[in-house]
Amino acid sequence: MKLEGTSIKQDFLKFIIPSVIAQWVFTLYTMIDGVFVARGVSEIALTAVNISFPFVAALFSISLLFAVGTSTVVAILLGEGKQKRVNEVFTQNITVLVVVSLAITTVVLLNLEGFAKFLGATQGSLPYVKEYIGSLVPFAVAFILSYSFEILIKTDGYPQKATAIVVVGAVMNCILDYLFVIVFWWGVSGAAVATGISQVFVIVLYLWHFLGPKATLRFTKFRLDLKLIGREFRNGLSSGVTEMSAGIIVFFFNLAITRYIGEDALVSYTIVSYINSIVVMSMTGIAQGSQPLISYYHGKKETATCRKLLRYGLISAAVFSLASVAICVFGAKGIVSLFVSAELSELRSYSANVLQIFSLSFLIAGYNVVVGGYFTSIEYAYSAIIITLARGFVTLLSALALMIAIFGGRGIWWAPLVSEIVCLVLTAALFRRYRKRK
Repeated sequence: MKLEGTSIKQDFLKFIIPSVIAQWVFTLYTMIDGVFVARGVSEIALTAVNISFPFVAALFSISLLFAVGTSTVVAILLGEGKQKRVNEVFTQNITVLVVVSLAITTVVLLNLEGFAKFLGATQGSLPYVKEYIGSLVPFAVAFILSYSFEILIKTDGYPQKATAIVVVGAVMNCILDYLFVIVFWWGVSGAAVATGISQVFVIVLYLWHFLGPKATLRFTKFRLDLKLIGREFRNGLSSGVTEMSAGIIVFFFNLAITRYIGEDALVSYTIVSYINSIVVMSMTGIAQGSQPLISYYHGKKETATCRKLLRYGLISAAVFSLASVAICVFGAKGIVSLFVSAELSELRSYSANVLQIFSLSFLIAGYNVVVGGYFTSIEYAYSAIIITLARGFVTLLSALALMIAIFGGRGIWWAPLVSEIVCLVLTAALFRRYRKRK
């Protein structure tokens, strides 16, 4: 295994840089769809892509839940030197994900219109939402497996290869988006099909690795182990909820914005949610990138090394948070101009202001995500789940309701900052309790 190198710091950078880049690329899949749909179809169609985002987030969250849970178990087993068991765990995970993916595809296709309305499709956006999801869901198995393979190939010791593959997939997605949406005029379905095809292509590249001679993780015969699934579920639930929370956030914000501000503001929130996804997934990339290393050294009982890796993660999150806020505050107009045409000057100005306010929450989000990821890596699953549930649901929804009650629709944009501050207090308390036990 290539989990031990010349120094802990070099190993940390070796793993988190590709992981962060990979998260950017995964986030850009949906963002690229939005850019081409906004330019090639309409702003209303852009909101349809945003309304559909919770479904995409659900696919990725299922993949991430099992992938992180499996990766944690695999890395610990590797630290213990149990290679045969590693292969059984790896193979069972992929098999379970295929079955789950096929079930999701069947259920959504049989209830497409009802599902679109549940996500919040309005009368104007319903045809676009149905078209986008209906074209995307046949590729659900590719979405789920590609994310899982991306994490597991890093655990296999090849983080750079993981990054190279997702970058290739993103480039293909850009090319196909241009062809299907701009050249062939396939509308939002063209954007969905482009994303799906690019995901299928990266699956082929991942399989090329895992079936090749350099892979440590290999497919093998296995017996279904329900206890293992439970262990993976507990370890991966925090990461899965973190991913899913992005979709839940979009869902509730869409409802609140439509009720308290108006449907036009959904365009502004679509832009904000894209940027928020990039930043939060970057923090997730730091947590996921260090996860195989932390789990590996946890398996070797080297607690001091695990804490050193956590410190590196927190420093990285702080630097990235400051950079993200600076870009959003000073570059808001440029970012918004990618999605909103020049003639809609009022919408451009409003969206830029909203992005500047919303971005303040980035200053704190990284600490909560990285510490939650650390708890996952050392199998402190319940502490990780508490942080994730608080950040993704409890504190955010409470802050959203509170800020709307006090400031009306304008308070919606300040809710994430309030939520992250409250969650940070909880995170600090849980970490302090963990340190006392150690």
